[in-house]
Amino acid sequence: MQDSANTAVAALSPPDFHALISTLGRGLGDAPTIPEARPLFCSTVGFVHEQNFGLITPVLTLLPRAHARWEQMGGIEEVLAIAVASDRLGFHHITCSEHVAISNDVAEVRGSRYWDPLATFGYLAAHTTALRFATHVLVLGYHHPLDIVKRYGTLDHVCNGRVILGVGVGSLREEFELLGAIFDGRGERADDALRALRSCFGVTQPRYSGTHYTIDNVSITPAGPRRDVPIWIGGHTARSLRRAVALGDGWVPFGLSPAEITNMLQVARNTDHWQQRVQPLAVWLQPESPVDPIDSPHATLDALRLLVDAGATGINLRFIHHSLAHYIEQLEALKGLAPQVASPN
Repeated sequence: MQDSANTAVAALSPPDFHALISTLGRGLGDAPTIPEARPLFCSTVGFVHEQNFGLITPVLTLLPRAHARWEQMGGIEEVLAIAVASDRLGFHHITCSEHVAISNDVAEVRGSRYWDPLATFGYLAAHTTALRFATHVLVLGYHHPLDIVKRYGTLDHVCNGRVILGVGVGSLREEFELLGAIFDGRGERADDALRALRSCFGVTQPRYSGTHYTIDNVSITPAGPRRDVPIWIGGHTARSLRRAVALGDGWVPFGLSPAEITNMLQVARNTDHWQQRVQPLAVWLQPESPVDPIDSPHATLDALRLLVDAGATGINLRFIHHSLAHYIEQLEALKGLAPQVASPN
């Protein structure tokens, strides 16, 4: 059924494809509306809603030996179908990573396809209503803070306040050097950039004086409709978690086991920065392997519950999928499993 459905999708002409999109969600010609108020994340106790799930978006990034074959030929129409289906089903967000140019030797490990999140999200925002858009992640060292404020503040206007700014320190020295960015000391520079972002988002005449950035006597319009754009910190070190607790709204780690995450969060909870937080820290984790809610619902639940037990307040999902149609079927199946994640019964 999945192969035949995928063949049917592939054979559609552009008008027919857009008609299919309309059946998945709202019509493409409708004007965007302000999304209903939803929590940034749900508590672990109430981990029963699709709003606890985000998507590591297919097509936009191709990691070697870690993507479905159909993604190689996938384009914006396929990504749009996934975004509209996710919006209709009530998922929290989709993601898009940032890399500008990958050296060929590094590409053998990390891949070379990375769509630009700003352009991608701007297009998808016009065809969705409540789905959020998370950069996962934007490399702070590649940008001046005002560059981020102007570009993603404009995007936040375009999508009616649905931007989540996922950021990271960066690790590819070759890319830093190619872009003329400073690699050494990038952690301290990133911390100052985060403080500058906090001071400048939503402010048309911002002022900031820090260790690396000084901003004064400037106007920036638009600077975004919100002062409190959520900032999530990516990484895989204890330092990234400390940065998230002190300067961010969420932590989005990668390459860590549930046991490692549990231990790191336990240490972080005993720090002064954690105790001084006004809002709880969002912790978005992802399974070590793609899940298969259609054919392996019990294994899927086990994998998701393991992350909840480790401290997840939200889960970024990757699926086993063999076609666009199969991927959307997996979304439907996951939505059906969502109420069972918090309970073993």
